[in-house]
Amino acid sequence: MKYGLQFRDVFAAWEFLLEGLAVTLVLSVCTMVLGFFLGLACACAKTYGGSRARQAVTVYIETIRNTPLLVQIFLLYFGLPSLGLRLEGFDAALIALVINLGAYSTEIIRAGLEAIPKSQIEAGQALGLTPWQIFRYVIVFPALKAMYPALSSQFILLMLATSVVSQISVQDLFHVGSIIQSRTFRDFEVYTVIGAIYLALAFLMRGVFAVIYRQVFAR
Repeated sequence: MKYGLQFRDVFAAWEFLLEGLAVTLVLSVCTMVLGFFLGLACACAKTYGGSRARQAVTVYIETIRNTPLLVQIFLLYFGLPSLGLRLEGFDAALIALVINLGAYSTEIIRAGLEAIPKSQIEAGQALGLTPWQIFRYVIVFPALKAMYPALSSQFILLMLATSVVSQISVQDLFHVGSIIQSRTFRDFEVYTVIGAIYLALAFLMRGVFAVIYRQVFAR
């Protein structure tokens, strides 16, 4: 059976694809920022907090990391209305992604914080620095340098994982591609283009993270 590739109908919807791409980028960037700070807060609680704080963070991490992201999204979007709280698709997706990324980034950040030699912390204490000053000047920068490769990889995986939000009708890149496919019936062409866009985004983000590393940490 012969199959003739026809990308014309797919490229004709380029404005629609750009709208979906914009949603994917906004969702990814917002999740990265909020998820990082959530992970930082949880990592500090697990590293420096009391026993109850550490136990609470451990329960959070194990719960999120051992359940599918799609289930977490469905729980917020379809489950919360049963309790009287209804979220828009984008809001539910963002919250679920932030919670998910926060759990994974917590362990990455915690490992970076614990990688700082105790001798450096003791040296800061000997100089009379406050705990906040020690955290800011002695711990944060070396820890960020140590965790940066793993954290940037996690951010890229997060960007790729945003495609699952199409299941709750968020108009992201994958959802837009599905709509174009249903109109054109060019399955192979549509998903080839969508896959190529995600691949380009992953390489672009990797390049951006590499430039940031060279500018901030490699000097």
